[in-house]
Amino acid sequence: MNFNLSTGYSEALSFTRNHYENFPVISFILPNEFKKHIAIIYWFARTADDLADEGKFNPEERIKKIDAFRFRLESLIKGNYTSHLEYCLSNTINEKKLTSQYFFDLLFAFKQDVTKSRYENFDEVLNYCKHSANPVGRLILELFNYRGEKLNVQSDKICSALQITNFLQDTLIDFNKGRIYLSQDEFEKFGVDEKMFELKENNLNLKRLIEFNVERTQKMFNEGKELLNSLNGGLKIEISWTVKGGERILNKIRKNDFNVLNKRPSLNKFDITSILLKSLILR
Repeated sequence: MNFNLSTGYSEALSFTRNHYENFPVISFILPNEFKKHIAIIYWFARTADDLADEGKFNPEERIKKIDAFRFRLESLIKGNYTSHLEYCLSNTINEKKLTSQYFFDLLFAFKQDVTKSRYENFDEVLNYCKHSANPVGRLILELFNYRGEKLNVQSDKICSALQITNFLQDTLIDFNKGRIYLSQDEFEKFGVDEKMFELKENNLNLKRLIEFNVERTQKMFNEGKELLNSLNGGLKIEISWTVKGGERILNKIRKNDFNVLNKRPSLNKFDITSILLKSLILR
């Protein structure tokens, strides 16, 4: 079968537009020539994530699906494709000289979502972020030809902070799926137990635990924002926009008195417009 790049990238762009996210994955700010590459990366990450989360499958079935997806990744890197989308992902990796290991890291994280539901300490949480979020930031930098360990470290701070912000935002959703990403040793430190989650009990101890995590995440954003000094053009605005979106979520958690069990913080159209305007002004 002959595979077509135009068809595959069009499918990836359509896929991206039709999937919900907190922040726009591809905005009008970015140069058109990069949008198709971001879309195919997003297609890969979202599809793999859905294998771990969506549908009514038992853990063993999910692991098999992720392993099969990993096999497809190994094959397309070698030049063997079974779809237009796989052909496009291979093309993007080769054309933009992307580090293929980052795609395998993502699969590692999604597989971990199936097998691991509790995290003993914050280092374990950060190790999850190392595989689930940081590879995406590094791939985007490579896509725009920003390379170097200093930039990677700054990007990792932002991406880990975004991942943890999402954990805080989706605390109840994740708990209902059987997962808790807040570390167990901090549960003990603040006198929190899982019964409080079951009862949606926003007591003082739980508030203090969430506040501690919010402020630590804000510090990570602050450290990572140094990356913006090295970026230019649309990518700088896009990253700034994304960071401000994460910070806005943290602010909503603060205003909700750190109650993440009874009110999920989210961005409305006003928030998104406001964040975009601030990103453009501070360019």
